[in-house]
Amino acid sequence: MSASTSDRNGNTADKPMAWPMHWPSGGVVFWFRHDLRLHDNPALAHAIQLARQRQTWLLPVLVLDPAQTTALTPWGFARQGPHRRQFVAEGVAALASSLQALGTPLWVRHAKPVATLTDGVQQLRASELVCEDIPAPEEQATVAALTTACAHLNARVTTVWHSTLYAPESLPMQPEQVPDTFTAFRHKLEASGATEAQPLPTVTDWPLAPDGKSPAGDPTVAGNGNEAAALAHLSRYCAHGLPHTYKTTRNALIGFDHSSRWSPWLANGALSARQAMAAIRRFEAERGANDSTYWLWFELLWRDHFRWMHVKHGAALYRAKGLGALPAPTHNAQGFERWCSGRTGQALVDAGMRELAATGWLSNRMRQIVASYLIHDLGGDWRAGAAWFEHMLIDFDTCSNQGNWAYIAGRGTDPRGGRRFNTDKQTQDHDPQGDYRRLWGTTA
Repeated sequence: MSASTSDRNGNTADKPMAWPMHWPSGGVVFWFRHDLRLHDNPALAHAIQLARQRQTWLLPVLVLDPAQTTALTPWGFARQGPHRRQFVAEGVAALASSLQALGTPLWVRHAKPVATLTDGVQQLRASELVCEDIPAPEEQATVAALTTACAHLNARVTTVWHSTLYAPESLPMQPEQVPDTFTAFRHKLEASGATEAQPLPTVTDWPLAPDGKSPAGDPTVAGNGNEAAALAHLSRYCAHGLPHTYKTTRNALIGFDHSSRWSPWLANGALSARQAMAAIRRFEAERGANDSTYWLWFELLWRDHFRWMHVKHGAALYRAKGLGALPAPTHNAQGFERWCSGRTGQALVDAGMRELAATGWLSNRMRQIVASYLIHDLGGDWRAGAAWFEHMLIDFDTCSNQGNWAYIAGRGTDPRGGRRFNTDKQTQDHDPQGDYRRLWGTTA
């Protein structure tokens, strides 16, 4: 039995891995989802505690759904493109290596999650499956179907919430009652004196499998998508004093350190929001707080808010009209194609779309500019833009992506009814000398 391997192109392939046979019944299966880490993983900590209390085995499983890279969206492309596939593959490979060092392989399956996990629970005669709680509709539907299937096997499915900076019980209101507008949410949270959840320690040992084997492993894996790279980046970011300048540099279009760059690791779960904020709190204690360190918290709180909006509104966020009363959007198919390929004729927008295609990354400022242009200038369907970002971005996050696109389109929680950016003004404000446009081969 062996964990999965990945090639230089990020294609992940299994060596044959049958479910372990002849293990005693009643064990625990842990399903890694968007939490590819051993630090601050409350769901994993809960699974470990269960296995120890019951003096039974714990099996770590990760499921890669082939439909993510084969099934096409309504707009004709796969949901997961090569940039994100590579980044996720690096995270999976690193997680497998870290678990191997703790004495357990990571069972990686390339299959539909419900079918393969139900089969595993049945073959292993497990009593419980534990996983992260993800509030997006598709992820919720998967857990609901899995719960029903496992109930027929007398097994329980337990989900543990751990994706937000603030735990649900620390909010000054029920999650379903979080204000739709971010500002109202932030003001209520700050007035309440709610405290951020503290990160849990890194898992350093594992309940042994019944065969008693503890294979050795090297937790060092090449690539940037892994937990070690995430924590190293966070440490470097603070060591160089960059939290003090974040607010003044975050809108720059060129350069690596103008923003925190945490989002790729937050998205695949190699870094937790709580770990990131704890590092900033330590930085503030040592070097002092300022507007920029506050703004890092502010941005993480936006991430929280998009998650609570998914708890509150669910599938309504994915309707053509979103949360609003506007009619269903029309779609400019030719304009969308030009937008995707960076051929709209608007130099700043085209530069942004070319950067996205080449790197799988785009600054937050450019994301707003190109999204506004597709929706308000080209008359494109906001859902098509959201789907293209899902395909391209290495830091695709279901809740933040859908929330931001709905926000720009005026179909989310923006009280002003959407945001339209004047591209000429944005060009003058953020690329007055044309450096960014020249970098990506468009006319300055």
